[in-house]
This record gives sequence, structure tokens and C-alpha cells, in this order.
Amino acid sequence: MPLTVAIVGRPNVGKSTLFNRLAGKKLAIVHDTPGVTRDWQEAVAQLGALTFRVIDTAGFESTKDESIPARATEQTRGAVGAADVCLFVIDGRAGVTAGDEIIAAELRRSGRPVLLAANKVESRSIANTLAEAYSLGFGEPIALSAEQGLGLGELYEALSAFAEPEPEGEEDEAVENAAAKPLKLAIVGRPNVGKSSLFNRIIGEERSLTAPEAGTTRDAVTAKWEIAGRQFLLHDTAGLRKKARAAGHVLEELSVGSTLGAVRFAECVIVLMDATAAFEKQDLAIADLVAEEGRAVVFALNKWDLIEDRSGALGRFRQRLDELLPQVAGAPLIAVSAKTGEGVERILEAVATADQAWNRRISTGELNRFLEQSLERHPPPAVSGRRIRIRYMTQPKGRPPTFAVFGNQLKELPESYLRYLKNALRESFDLHGTPIRFSLRTSKNPYARP
Repeated sequence: MPLTVAIVGRPNVGKSTLFNRLAGKKLAIVHDTPGVTRDWQEAVAQLGALTFRVIDTAGFESTKDESIPARATEQTRGAVGAADVCLFVIDGRAGVTAGDEIIAAELRRSGRPVLLAANKVESRSIANTLAEAYSLGFGEPIALSAEQGLGLGELYEALSAFAEPEPEGEEDEAVENAAAKPLKLAIVGRPNVGKSSLFNRIIGEERSLTAPEAGTTRDAVTAKWEIAGRQFLLHDTAGLRKKARAAGHVLEELSVGSTLGAVRFAECVIVLMDATAAFEKQDLAIADLVAEEGRAVVFALNKWDLIEDRSGALGRFRQRLDELLPQVAGAPLIAVSAKTGEGVERILEAVATADQAWNRRISTGELNRFLEQSLERHPPPAVSGRRIRIRYMTQPKGRPPTFAVFGNQLKELPESYLRYLKNALRESFDLHGTPIRFSLRTSKNPYARP
């Protein structure tokens, strides 16, 4: 098992900046506002020859009520319990504060090994003022600047002392594990439709913070999930509001950027809607965004337990989905309740079906037999008295299925005819739950003037 390191400390001491530095990418939102991080975020980190699992946590707060900061602190305690070693980060410019002393006492009670790091130490003059950090009882502090990447060599040496030596054959095993990559799955939707509740229900633990207030989730929280031998990398994301409502709110704009990054990273996306107010304009905009990004899609109606008259309700939702979102017609639609767990087990089957369609490859022979039958049933229209001719079709790539169509005057094909071909492809080759793309390749007219 790789070493697990939890980064802990007061709000705004640079924990997320250090997390991003160690992970090698901007996974956590960073802003000057204290308390930006709320959920436990983790990633695989590389520092020199050392590979380890790093956890970014919310800042410790001394409140004991049911507020969001207090519940975020409880999640931080859970991360400390899951870690092999805690990296306690203080602000080197501010020195030791009363809040640091409270966290130090908490870490001593946890029984976990602790490394002390003083962040925001960009110059030697500041580094020389760190003597008071010894009072915390964790030995000599490591002087760091997560922003500029200073002090990482000393951090590597300190962490290496806690890492177990790799057994023989570990490298071969790592290569095999890399080959069996998990399916990347993201949950997206409007604020307060229950994304974090569904995320927690799926993985079976309270990893993502939930609250009645909209906008609780800020970062795209990631967790591994395995069921029936299939591995998933599951992302909980911040709710997507209209651009006009998010504009001017820096943290919300950063959250939206994090969500869009998760969609682009994902292979399949669960678009979660509120069953009591489904298919609002923002739901459709989110689904259209997922289709534009070319991701496999599964629709889930949450809060199904609140629907009193269920007779034929799902069928009516199904009809509305196909009418309003023809670009992903036939995509799986699952009724779930994150609160009670109803229907959640069907999500795996729906995701697997959509992923198969997203990856499907069809031979040129099969495609052209399909094309011949489709043209016989419904020939292309004529343009200026000259009929559009479609000669043949190939599939140059999948993920999503993309088809090259060869013929003449193809740019004149009406959108309705392309929709006819897409729907016929879905039915003939079971391409439900995935966008379909066409690349129209018109033959040159040999009689046209150069």
C-alpha cells in the first residue's frame, strides 16, 4: 500500500496550494478567502522517487455546532484517521497562533505521526523567525513555499522515512494495474439536486459534505469505487448555475471551472435532476454541455421518494427527455433516491451500457449495409434539382462514435436528415446514451473551375 499523507492546518495557510503542487496539477480550488476547501480531496502525488497518496482537507475550526465549517472539520478528522502521516502546515509569516496550538493538541490525540511544515517562507529572513514553531512539539519545521516550489527536497527526505520499501515485482504490478484503468465518472447538475448525497450513497461513506444550503460543494471531489470487479473514479461536482448568476462571484466561477474540468476529464457523466422539478432550462443546458463535450451520459431523477403518483411517471419523463434532448435520445434514465438508496444499484448497469455505446466500433461493411437500407427507406432530398448523393460511410474513431460520410453536396444536407441518420444508427447498433458525430466529406467536382 502506498504512503497516505493528510495535509492539515488552519484555513488559508496554503494547504490546497501545496496539495496542487504535490499532485502536479490544479485539482483543488485556491483563493485568498479562508475556508474555500470543504471536502476531503485526494490524489496520487509524486515527489522525487516517492509516490504517495495525498489528502487535502478543510481547515480545522473550533466550532461545535451543525454549521458547514464544523461538519467540514469532522471530515478532516476522518482524513487524519485514514492517514499514515499528517503534514501539519502553519503560516510561516504569521508564526504560531492559538489556532495552530489547538490543531497541534488534536493531532497529538490522534496518535498519528506528524511532520510540521511552515508555508509561505519565500526568504531566509522569514525562515530564521521559525524558532517559535518548536513550541508545538513536532520538532524542526520544514520551511516551504508551496507557491514557488521551495523546500520540496526537505519534504521528500522527511516523508521518505515513513515510506515502506517497495517489494520485488512492485513495478510489474503497477504496470498491470495501469492497464486496468478505472472508468472515469462525474455527477453534474443544478445546485441542490442531491449530487453529494448520491455520491456518498454510491461509495458508501460520507466523503462529500452535504447540507440543505445550495452551493455546499466547491471542489470536484474524487473517490475510487469498485463493484462487481469493475473500478470507477467517481467525481462529485459543484452545482452549475446560469452564467449570469455566477458572474462576479469569484469562488463560484472557480467552482464552475472545476466542474467543467471534471466533465472534460470524465468518460461518462451522470446528469442528476430533481424529480419534483425536472427538465428545467438549466438541466437542458447542462445536458447539452455534456453532449457537446462528447461524453457518454446517464440521466438520473433524484428525490423519487417525493413523487406521490408514480403510475406511468417514469414513462412520461422518458418521453420528455427524448423530445427535449434529441442529441442524446434513448440515453438511460434512472429514478433514484439518494436519501433512501432506492434505484442507486441500477446506476452501475446504466453507466456500463452507456460506456459500451461510447466505445463501440462498427465495421465499414456493417455501416454500408446499414446505409444502403437507410437510403432506400428515406432518400436524401434534392437541392436545386440535383439529388444529394451519399456514397459510403466509415467510423474513423469512437469515444464518442464518429462517422465519416462521403458523397456530394453533403453540406446541403438538412439537419433533419442528419438527425434521421443518427436515430437510425442508435436503433441499429444500440448507441443509446452517447452523442453521435458526423464528419461530412464532400467529393470534389471534376468539372468545377479551379
